[in-house]
Amino acid sequence: MGLFDFFKKKESTEQEQQALDTGLEKTKDNFFSKLTKVVAGKSTVDDDVLDDLEEVLVTSDVGVTTTLKIIERIQARVARDKYVGTSELNNMLKDEIQQLLAENNSNDFQNFEYGKQKPYVIMVVGVNGVGKTTTIGKLAHKLKQAGNQVVLGAADTFRAAAVDQIKLWGERVGVKVVAQAMGSDPASVAYDTLRSAVSNGDDVAIIDTAGRLHNKVGLMNELTKIKNVMQKVIPGAPHEILLVLDASTGQNAIEQCKQFTEATAVNALALTKLDGTAKGGVVIGISDQFKIPVKYIGVGEGVEHLQLFDRTAFVNSLFKS
Repeated sequence: MGLFDFFKKKESTEQEQQALDTGLEKTKDNFFSKLTKVVAGKSTVDDDVLDDLEEVLVTSDVGVTTTLKIIERIQARVARDKYVGTSELNNMLKDEIQQLLAENNSNDFQNFEYGKQKPYVIMVVGVNGVGKTTTIGKLAHKLKQAGNQVVLGAADTFRAAAVDQIKLWGERVGVKVVAQAMGSDPASVAYDTLRSAVSNGDDVAIIDTAGRLHNKVGLMNELTKIKNVMQKVIPGAPHEILLVLDASTGQNAIEQCKQFTEATAVNALALTKLDGTAKGGVVIGISDQFKIPVKYIGVGEGVEHLQLFDRTAFVNSLFKS
């Protein structure tokens, strides 16, 4: 890496951190305004403080199961240390959330390069309205910026708008799109996309899928068919099944995660619209409950606002004063 590249990378990292800080402002304001009330007039962390903290976490969309886990850990630390001042609560809470995310995300995601598999196949799932197609477009842009040759497959043939939207993103970020007519067999589109990726020597193929949450059996059958057809072209495909969730829906995002993980083998998550919500705590709850790595987060509307999830940067930003 040359000196110019170093400064360029440093500038990019600083811009990403600033975007993350800005994107989490609503969540942070909501969380800390509640937390401030919890410790007001208190000098030590006692049962009353912990009860109030539990309510803060639940109402910040961390989720009941994850909240109870965090509270139990803090209770254990308070019992061990005997006297814990309320001034220490923030750092204690930060430590426990960091640890929880570390336990539930086996990988650190640091770049948008895929060297082991070529083409690396990503199948994207999620309900309509969560920002699925936009995430695909932004991801294609990031991958291309990292030096990858990318192709998109418009396999959401249920909605004409979905195909048109993918095509627009393809034009916008300068990547090829494989599409068929509305109502075509989604598996056929996926097959054609992978054939194209192989013949053109593409690095990454991203396959969109229908965003309707019909009954679980229908969803499972459709996604399984797409996977089976792709494996005829590339054994082991898709390498990544990415579930896109809208963070602003809070606990509903957790329910959607439950539905899709029962329907297919989701192994990566993207949480969108963090900048427009005070419910960013759902990132912590989803990571803990499903043990699936959060890989991407959306912190703004711009094409550059899709970020690889960095759990340390996320928690540091959340607790930054």
